Amino acid sequence: MLKKGSKLNSILTGTCPRCQNESMYLDKNPLHFSKILKMNEKCSHCGLKYQIEPSFFYGAMYVSYGLNVALGVFAFIVSYLIFNSSIKNAFIAIIVSNVVLFPYVLRWSRNIYINMFVSYKPDLKE
Repeated sequence: MLKKGSKLNSILTGTCPRCQNESMYLDKNPLHFSKILKMNEKCSHCGLKYQIEPSFFYGAMYVSYGLNVALGVFAFIVSYLIFNSSIKNAFIAIIVSNVVLFPYVLRWSRNIYINMFVSYKPDLKE
């Protein structure tokens, strides 16, 4: 499932979508907030330029919105329907889950967005 060559592997690990040999980010840890969006200019292995065009990752905002809505719906269902909490507590659960998972959603949205446009090429040099 998370083997090299799958889009899911590239999305969850933040590796280059073309060769999947190198991280796209300068700092792999998304919890270092000052470096959360700092990316390498290009892959040192296959030469893929991550910033495909100026303002390329603005489109990732739409992906981020979708991920946050899905996360909110999931938090509401778990809190309200499974744990039988009040509506107020369910909405608090939505806010807390979105705040806590913000750095991961931010990176995942960029990873998903670039993987929509770049495919894995297994025949690249190792």
